[in-house]
Amino acid sequence: MTLVLLKPGALDGRAVAAGGAAGAACAQAGATIVAPDAERIETLVVDAGALFCDGGLGGLRAALDGAWSAAHEVATTCWLGEDGRPGKLVLPAPRPDAGEHARAVAAALENLARTLAVEWARFGVRATVVVPGPRTTDDDLGALVAFFASAAGEYYSGCRFTLR
Repeated sequence: MTLVLLKPGALDGRAVAAGGAAGAACAQAGATIVAPDAERIETLVVDAGALFCDGGLGGLRAALDGAWSAAHEVATTCWLGEDGRPGKLVLPAPRPDAGEHARAVAAALENLARTLAVEWARFGVRATVVVPGPRTTDDDLGALVAFFASAAGEYYSGCRFTLR
């Protein structure tokens, strides 16, 4: 059974930088999927699970450096400053069985989201972390990411959502 949180059209007109199941779920809800270097991005999804390639310390470094680099780049070009617009950052963590340091990545992403939620709140930027469980499907993860990209997602910032 696929989790459905949004009706079709709920993301009409929103620019979302996301790939995989998250991008597909956002597109299904009406979002325009854009590249991470687009001039207008309302929601950036950085899939740290995909960046956590080898499950070891190298994967931990790749996931965290990649998440921060992407978030910082989009924030400084789209969201922060006098000409900036509000934005959302969604950070899907690796699955707990993805490797030895998967839980450390999830904890670090939670810390990053909580810190950015405070630091960037004055610019209207919201950050959340989604931690999939061992039984979480890609479609379920995508549906939750699309929910955060919607207007309903504006009620959440600095939060960690752990799926089962």
